[in-house]
Amino acid sequence: MTVLIAYDGSDPAQAAVEYAVSEHPEEDLVLLHTVEAASGSLDATVNMIQKALKDQREEVEADFIDEVTDLLADRDVEYTTEVSVGDPAHEVVDYAEEHDIDHIVVGNHGREGASRIFLGNSAEAIVRRSPVTVTVVRDEE
Repeated sequence: MTVLIAYDGSDPAQAAVEYAVSEHPEEDLVLLHTVEAASGSLDATVNMIQKALKDQREEVEADFIDEVTDLLADRDVEYTTEVSVGDPAHEVVDYAEEHDIDHIVVGNHGREGASRIFLGNSAEAIVRRSPVTVTVVRDEE
């Protein structure tokens, strides 16, 4: 079985990782971090947007790998990391549809402020659109 974990670095996402590791220690774990593509860049050219997203993806990917390595350093689990660019909910569902994913684990919300509401909506969208079972992990704040 392969378990996809939506990861954005937030406390709920870390709780989702902890849950997945404790509940599925023998399974293949895939941590997916999505770089959100900013909208409303009418003045920028397509090439500039693509370059900026590529740079941001490379930076996020390096930080993401370091963060996950630290998070799972004392755990005896095997995992892979993936980085995508786009809308988090769409990217998680698309990844599950395009790969052999059996289960998705996601935190109940992400970041703070307005992003927290948005990512709460992302968790809901993942649950609604997912082709596989989704577990939403509540962060104990």
